[in-house]
Amino acid sequence: MATDNTILEVKSRQETGKGPARRLRQQGLVPAVVYGRHLKAPIQISVDPKAIRTAIATPHKFNTLITLKVDGAEQQVLLKDYQQDPVTRDLLHADFIHVLPNEQIKVKVPLVLVGKAPGVAEGGILSQARRDLEVYALPGSIPERIEADISGLNIAEALHVNDIKMPAGVSVKSTVNYTIAVVSVPDKEEVVAVAVAAAVPAAGAAPAAGAAGAAGAAPAAGAAPAAKKDDKKKDDKKK
Repeated sequence: MATDNTILEVKSRQETGKGPARRLRQQGLVPAVVYGRHLKAPIQISVDPKAIRTAIATPHKFNTLITLKVDGAEQQVLLKDYQQDPVTRDLLHADFIHVLPNEQIKVKVPLVLVGKAPGVAEGGILSQARRDLEVYALPGSIPERIEADISGLNIAEALHVNDIKMPAGVSVKSTVNYTIAVVSVPDKEEVVAVAVAAAVPAAGAAPAAGAAGAAGAAPAAGAAPAAKKDDKKKDDKKK
């Protein structure tokens, strides 16, 4: 479960502000900052934006443990955030968080549902309420993902965060046992639609129904001529 560890060569910088940042970008670099409560002050650095993308091109992505080499010194960091141009998508700025190998850090890890819920086979609808979990783990033990087993969910049942078996060294610190996934009862409209579909007569029944209707309508149609014939007889007697 050890996280990927990549090395990123950077340079320290003294100047800050829009002007120096613009000049850095003209050189193919971007300004960046390393934060951390164990640092005396944030470390101002410049870095190749392509190198940043390469550094996090691992299964752990943002949770990739990065070794920054700054003027001969090394810092263990995670990429915390970045800014990019809304049009070109080029990186403009990056923020790194300094971490210690023996101290847990709060990170977001993708949540994946595994298994097959019996409730779905019975017609229930599976909904996933969370796509990631906020957990605490050592920098070198951050999992790529956390799996939640839904093989015990029936209709109208839910899986909560306390039901998930966390990997070793990983914990969730929350006072709320929030919902992860639920198998809900199908909507009434869907049930009615199924019932209506079942009640529709077979295709071969339509001609029979039509024939019966036609037969029933024949006497009524013939009643009018009969009445006219009786009226004619009365007129002949009067004459």
